[in-house]
Amino acid sequence: MKDSDQASAVSGNESLNSDNAGKPIAKVRVLKLSSIGVSVAIALGGLAIATQQAQALSALGIVNGISSSGGVGVSKDIAYGESKLQNLDIYYPKPLAKAMQAQNAINDSYPMVVFVHGGSWENGNKEDYAFVGQSFAQAGYVTAVINYRKAPEHVYPDFVQDTAKAIAWSHDNATKFHADPKRLAVVGHSAGAFNAIAAISDEDFLAPYGLRATDIKAVVGIAGPYSYDFRQYGGTSAFAADATPDEVMPDRHIKGSQPPYLLLTAENDKTVYDTNTIKMTKALKDYGVTVETGEIKGASHATSIGAMAGPFRWVNDVRAQVLTYLDKELN
Repeated sequence: MKDSDQASAVSGNESLNSDNAGKPIAKVRVLKLSSIGVSVAIALGGLAIATQQAQALSALGIVNGISSSGGVGVSKDIAYGESKLQNLDIYYPKPLAKAMQAQNAINDSYPMVVFVHGGSWENGNKEDYAFVGQSFAQAGYVTAVINYRKAPEHVYPDFVQDTAKAIAWSHDNATKFHADPKRLAVVGHSAGAFNAIAAISDEDFLAPYGLRATDIKAVVGIAGPYSYDFRQYGGTSAFAADATPDEVMPDRHIKGSQPPYLLLTAENDKTVYDTNTIKMTKALKDYGVTVETGEIKGASHATSIGAMAGPFRWVNDVRAQVLTYLDKELN
């Protein structure tokens, strides 16, 4: 059932405030390796992460449980807005984390990634995707893993607006975390890829914060549902009852000058079909945007993000593809 509109909903696998005058914006702590038995957990995690929908969130718990931080640091629950779910965690590369802990002078400026998680716009949170923040930080990126308001309490465009707000906040506060706002990329998976691409490709979402899409250096979407009929194939709780795909799908709402994009599909994805990326790519290219595409060989919807974790990097090359692209665009 893999035609142009047959994409199901995305699967579930998927405080310290900056305005406290005179106080540090964040307190860093170095993460340590979990004590879970690695050999047993890898076996369980490999089984669990291969499942979809019902078992996806438990798989993420296993992935986080056995993933080594590699000495990176984290500052938790930093607010980018007033709502309970408008917050994020910042992950720091190991050298930066050590310098911050020791209160040493820091002269280096790091590239930055904002990561937007998936979960059918209903599920998931930044804690579930700690392994992604750690993975990017291990590669040398200051990384913001964001929360956003969820359906059914909040429908489109609320979660896209939150994503735009978090991107703008990260850009405006990057230097406080020793990151370079001129080397900022946004990466999203599944529903989070929809959020990220929608928030950037339509300039109206970033405009309220004085940010342009071209202030973002690069955008990466992994297995995103950019062009499908949610009225038939899942996700109705995330959109207004009278909404239509033409009103909400990002492939139909490109506005303003654009940064370059990388859009990845998972070879064995039975949750979000590759037609979404095909249509989004065509729409961007027709608009004159630079777009690269790639396929993650052997990946399911779940492992297209799960393989970012240290213990599962052998499963597929999603991390290598993303990091190669970011290194080219940001460094």
